[in-house]
Amino acid sequence: MAGAESGEVSISGDGRTISAWWRWVGDDLVVTVSGGTQPHVGSVVLAAPRPSGSDPSARSATSSILNLPGHKDEPVARRIAERLAIELGHAVVVTAGIHEDGLDTAGIESYLELARRLEDALVRAAGRR
Repeated sequence: MAGAESGEVSISGDGRTISAWWRWVGDDLVVTVSGGTQPHVGSVVLAAPRPSGSDPSARSATSSILNLPGHKDEPVARRIAERLAIELGHAVVVTAGIHEDGLDTAGIESYLELARRLEDALVRAAGRR
């Protein structure tokens, strides 16, 4: 049975939530990650799978990144895009925008942990194609 062509996953913790909407577009995957009080597009990452330089039998990814000035969403977008490209073997575009006023270091770490969990959920959900 064929899996879903699109879907949504959300992860919550520490009173925060991040969500991702994904859609297969032909053989490529497009993902939007948002969270906080003002979701937006802060970073866009395109990741393409390729053979690893150190082990051609393993898969790696090459990324191209666009950031809006002053936005710090790249770590979330890049990690998710590269992981999905490696795990699923297809080109992946991820847009990410997470904003919360007055966010401190602990809050940033909280969102990064939520993003790691979201990444796992996306591999499971979008990979069931």
